[in-house]
Amino acid sequence: MELKDSLKQLAERASTLKNNLLTEEATKNALIMPFIQALGYDVFNPLEVVPELDCDINKKKGEKIDYAILKEGEPIIVIECKHWQQPLDLHKAQLSRYFVASKAKFGLLTNGIEYRFYTDLVKTNIMDESPFLSLNIENLRETQIDELKKFMKENFDIETIMSSANELKYMLELKNCIKDLVENPNPDFVKSLAKNVYSGKFTESVLAQFTEMVKKASASYIHDRIAERLNIVVKSAEEDQKANDDKKIDVPGNKKEAEVVTTQSEIEAYYTIKAILRSIVQGKRVVMRDALSYCAILLDDNNRKPICKLHFNNEANLRVELFDSEGNSEKVHIESIDELYNYANQLIESTKRFL
Repeated sequence: MELKDSLKQLAERASTLKNNLLTEEATKNALIMPFIQALGYDVFNPLEVVPELDCDINKKKGEKIDYAILKEGEPIIVIECKHWQQPLDLHKAQLSRYFVASKAKFGLLTNGIEYRFYTDLVKTNIMDESPFLSLNIENLRETQIDELKKFMKENFDIETIMSSANELKYMLELKNCIKDLVENPNPDFVKSLAKNVYSGKFTESVLAQFTEMVKKASASYIHDRIAERLNIVVKSAEEDQKANDDKKIDVPGNKKEAEVVTTQSEIEAYYTIKAILRSIVQGKRVVMRDALSYCAILLDDNNRKPICKLHFNNEANLRVELFDSEGNSEKVHIESIDELYNYANQLIESTKRFL
């Protein structure tokens, strides 16, 4: 089975089982061992995967790592496991000690849902402060799957992974820098941009004014890029819908179904909502189910898990039915699909009810 398919199954397994995993051991058996197996390692072969490997650097405390993956008899990846509800930040120091003692090149800290990969890019045999690869099994991206493939038994090559880790580390740091500049632009950054459009004297009031404009311009640019990508997706969906419509054959007596028409506005709103919820749930779990009087956006295609309802039958009066944390609903009027971003928090909270 392809890694992508194995991870997809594991994500579904995690969503279904995690609330019943009451201990760390249960988490290891249900989620972490299958993850190791997905990478091609035999968890029942002590020549490949060793549980409870001795990682006591002083040989006095009896400290052991949960799992070590071996190659030619030497540990290449040490894995420290926690219960699925445990925040991983609390246990990084523990993995760091084991990393030094084991002489492995890679350390993995996981709670079965989140996986953080570490190495020693800054100082040899001293685990870096930050992971070079972090992922959530329930919200995987294609680029992360590509990086995971390098850790598979059949592909494992230290030089290849280290080269990739080095780039990933700096890419992550650069992304964080960009994020900081967008959200809290420093004076030098603001001035460097403003001088391209403003030739007057740069006073404190002008700096404050341009700081706010840089924030708004950055947010607007990001929004426009998202909108561009959504438009491409919507256009593709419309073409697919048209192709399917061309293939449809009218069935006598099926008048009610034929009257349900999914509009362009509903399709665009659907993809906008999927984009808003991408940070907390996989896009495939957000499903649109159209009806005569409204278009429902559901989690897991389940009528008992409504995220919101689109009342778009009257294009001149677009209304969205939102739900609060208790399931109570209210309808709000929007002038355009873009205004859905104004209700991002409500959509996220509505979805979190079912996670």
